[in-house]
Amino acid sequence: MGRLCGAGVAVLLVVALAAALLAPGLGRAPFDDPGEGQHAEIAREMLGGSWLTLRLNGVRYFDKPPLLYWLTAISFSLFGLTEGAARLAPLLGALLAVGATAVLGVRLLGPTGGALAGLALLSCALFAAFARYVRPESLFVAAIAWGFTGLLVHMRGIVHLRGPRNGPRTPPIAGSRSEPGTDPVPADTRSGAAWAVLGCAALGVAALAKDPLGLIGPLVAIAIAAGLAGRLRPVRAWLPPLGLALLLVIGFGWYAVAAVTEPAFLWYTVVDNHLLNVARMRQFPDEDVPLSAIEFLTAAGFGAFPWILAAAVAVGALVRGRAWRDPAELPWVALAVWAVGVLALFTVSPFKLPHYGLPAYPALALLAARAWRDAAPRPRGLIAVHVVLFTLAGAGCAWAAAGDGRAFTEAVFGVSDVYSRKEAAWGQASPYPAWSSLQPLVTWAAVVLLAGAAVLAAATARRSARVGAWTVAAVMLLLAPVVAIGLAVTSSARAVTVMAAEIRARLAPGDLLVLEGPIENAGAVEFYSGYRPVLLDAARSVLGIGSTFVDAAGTFWSAPRFAEAWASARPPYLLTTREPGRSIVASLPPESARLLFAHNGRWLYGRAPAAAPAAR
Repeated sequence: MGRLCGAGVAVLLVVALAAALLAPGLGRAPFDDPGEGQHAEIAREMLGGSWLTLRLNGVRYFDKPPLLYWLTAISFSLFGLTEGAARLAPLLGALLAVGATAVLGVRLLGPTGGALAGLALLSCALFAAFARYVRPESLFVAAIAWGFTGLLVHMRGIVHLRGPRNGPRTPPIAGSRSEPGTDPVPADTRSGAAWAVLGCAALGVAALAKDPLGLIGPLVAIAIAAGLAGRLRPVRAWLPPLGLALLLVIGFGWYAVAAVTEPAFLWYTVVDNHLLNVARMRQFPDEDVPLSAIEFLTAAGFGAFPWILAAAVAVGALVRGRAWRDPAELPWVALAVWAVGVLALFTVSPFKLPHYGLPAYPALALLAARAWRDAAPRPRGLIAVHVVLFTLAGAGCAWAAAGDGRAFTEAVFGVSDVYSRKEAAWGQASPYPAWSSLQPLVTWAAVVLLAGAAVLAAATARRSARVGAWTVAAVMLLLAPVVAIGLAVTSSARAVTVMAAEIRARLAPGDLLVLEGPIENAGAVEFYSGYRPVLLDAARSVLGIGSTFVDAAGTFWSAPRFAEAWASARPPYLLTTREPGRSIVASLPPESARLLFAHNGRWLYGRAPAAAPAAR
């Protein structure tokens, strides 16, 4: 009982620390546009419409499943239409993901190792960013993490009950040392299929959060590990009928209903948004610019810095020891297969974005915690590598902080930011935060990293893996506020809030607003202004397939239709994210367009008054 209490306390402390780091100032920054705005607007429109067929700007939206929008709409109804309410669902996902990682870590490594694994995930910069960002990623990661936790805890119990293939019982995990909270004959052997049912239900939620691949992929990874260990059959032993039923109902129930009610949905989701997307042959593409293989690995690696290094060490040790032959190592082999598989799949895929590596992060955090545990007898090498990494990263941040920030900003945003890449494809600059708001953050990062390197150097001399591991965790946790503040200033530099206030002040009832380009580039314009725009040259977007429906004909305008309306007695206002030379404004009659307001990379135009006739 004492050991269970210790394990529970470790998990609760890690989740509480995650909440303390991630929750403050959750609603302080406006919605990032593009990025958050469209997702908040979908949830807002759900409040007055269908909770089955999602809509954005009144148009059918098939790009993502509904879990994020359901949770956000509920949050809006409880707490009001605020940024903080919208970000509660991603925060919940992040806390659940950290909790799942800590729980599985406690089961495999004991309370100390479990706490380190949870903190490792929490301190991954990319994970911390999406924990405060209105997108489904953190919910997706949480569902996958709980899926692995439930199924692997259950399978670990099966291994202990059945023993090795040719012996009475499987020995303890290789390299492990007994630690309070690590039960050599775990209590999960007595819990029946409850853990497996939980894991299956969680994987069903993953499909509802973002993508059915989040349901299928973990099952494949676990099946591979089980097959290599001779524990694949009987399948019902680790995938019980009740769990399988929940997995199918939760994971595919909404998809089935949506396919019946919206005949185009299934083709778009399965064929266009997956198969044709991978082949770069989509019929309804958006403006996202995929990363190269090197760019993706850079984004995924820096997003999980420095834990990905220790995780690689653990994977290498598993390979050298041929761990797949030992049933006791089955959970670790499954985690390694998943982490390596996710990163390898998207590295070779023709289409990938910076956040596509996120589902591997809980597995990377667990593998990193194991690497630090196993390094205890000879920790100098692992610690020394981190000393070098922190020194180089700290020196790089110090060098960047001493400059004008141009190279740093373009390098970081050019790889990690989807909008900056889209703007570059258009040949125009993305609106970046002022360097004066980023420079103190980069300076703080330099100080923390260099101080951490110094402490790690002392740990090298002491040969203490424990000091090394917790120093790395402390350094990365001290950098978590940098991520939150950096995200907030970036959102403020791209938000549509100020422009929306200008629209509210200028437009009268009955006036028409036209938005040039994809709706996602100003997704929160209706949320903040109360005016729903007509969309011009906007079919290349997440609403591409929605534009083909008859009821959307009035929403999507062509250039001739806009020109006709512009020449009418009551012309529309034009909002665009395109620079004047690249906008439809350049094709309008000279002197007919008057720039009314410009802010955060957006321009608002009205028709200039007609010149008075010359006096005779």
